[in-house]
Amino acid sequence: MVALPTMAEIRAEKARREQERARERLARDIEGTRERCTTLAGFIREAWPVLEPSQPYVHGWHIDVLCEHLEAVTDGMITRLLINIPPGTMKSLVSSVFWPAWEWGPRGLPGMRYLTTSYAEKFVKRDTRRMRDLVQSEWYRTLWPEIGLKRAGEMSFENTRMGNREGVPFQSLTGGRGDRVIIDDPHSTETAESPAERATTTRIFRESVPTRLNNPATSAIIVIMQRLHADDVSGQIVKLGLGYDHLMLPMEFEPDRRSSTSIGFSDPRSAEGELLFPERFPRAVVERDKKILGSYATAGQLQQRPAPREGGMFKRAWFDIVDAAPARARRVRRWDFAATDPRDPKTKSGDPDWTVGLLLAEAGGVYYIEHVTRDRVSPAGVTRMLRTTAEQDGKGIPVRIPQDPGAAGKSTAAAQIQLLAGWDVRASAETGSKAVRAAPVSAQAEAGNIKLIRGPWNEAFLEEVSMFPNAAHDDQVDGLSGAFAELVTGSTYDLQGAL
Repeated sequence: MVALPTMAEIRAEKARREQERARERLARDIEGTRERCTTLAGFIREAWPVLEPSQPYVHGWHIDVLCEHLEAVTDGMITRLLINIPPGTMKSLVSSVFWPAWEWGPRGLPGMRYLTTSYAEKFVKRDTRRMRDLVQSEWYRTLWPEIGLKRAGEMSFENTRMGNREGVPFQSLTGGRGDRVIIDDPHSTETAESPAERATTTRIFRESVPTRLNNPATSAIIVIMQRLHADDVSGQIVKLGLGYDHLMLPMEFEPDRRSSTSIGFSDPRSAEGELLFPERFPRAVVERDKKILGSYATAGQLQQRPAPREGGMFKRAWFDIVDAAPARARRVRRWDFAATDPRDPKTKSGDPDWTVGLLLAEAGGVYYIEHVTRDRVSPAGVTRMLRTTAEQDGKGIPVRIPQDPGAAGKSTAAAQIQLLAGWDVRASAETGSKAVRAAPVSAQAEAGNIKLIRGPWNEAFLEEVSMFPNAAHDDQVDGLSGAFAELVTGSTYDLQGAL
């Protein structure tokens, strides 16, 4: 009786046959493959099956952009390059694996030496192994037979043409030199919040990295990372004006932060919220991940605009949570309306503004945020929300609404005032920036004079206020600023409480 092959044997035979077919294809078209590999992006497409035989290659326009900037380094056009890009967008594979292998082989620079580093040794080993496996592969050796390895370790290897790759954890970046120093995520998400750890990392970057170059004039430093803190390595590069070309690609496009670089690149996206890599991160996935990450990590890791977790103008610790406000406090409900209809197809962003109604009370110089209603609704939904909330509050709670400039703004405000006939309702134009309007509130919060009444809305409020003015949204802060100004300068009071 003949034994049937096992599943492992079947898989092994399939792999052997696929390798044989790959050899035959390569043998038939060696020159065509070499031609397609003359660009880094073309090399990545051709080499992908060597490193990821079971995963189909998924291309995005941003990969072309990364390749163009790394090619500019190869051409000597750029010697200092900072790339900020979200995780999962092939940043390590492109910059630390494919690019060095491309320079050695297709670009004809086998003597190039690389010093590579990351915050964790395991990632240094991972990318060293990936590049080593690629360079040692039958595919690569067939195309560029002059490149062989004479030393191949776990953290470093050397080719037969005097080129090498040395890998070290970032915290140990005191030895070794390179024509290219590739810094891939110098910070850990776990330690970037620690002032001591962050200071150590930025000190190593400023004091050790410049001395690791073979030629201070022509050798290149490439920093590629997601943003984790306002004072991370990227923050230091930008604040100190260290002369780096800065390629910044957020997950969702923000027109006022469009990235441009010295080689003529400008972010090609045009619509607010347009995605960076929808082929791999479609809208549903991005929205799912944003909920998991929260506002702070979303701003840094996805949008590349971090703010201190404890806030710029506000800190979480300033807001005590209490069970109730005094019954005879003065009160006002202040609204902040979203500028766009979230269901309008022209609203490309998956994270549109909110309509917010914030109820603020004051007693004895202490301010209590009693309730926040918050929703993304159509104009008709805003009308229902405004009326329903007013009925729930009662006619004893004055209502204040913003009035946009122009005839349309006046008409909308007049209709909303008419809707609330019988209430003390007024509209007023807002002047000054949001940050300027929030400054008096920030001072009172720091003094401990603003408290939250316990409720399910507390966390969303604290998330937003602690990120202000760098948060994706500021609707609740604007509502608070308006309500505070009304209670300080107006004559608003609670009629029910006075009876």
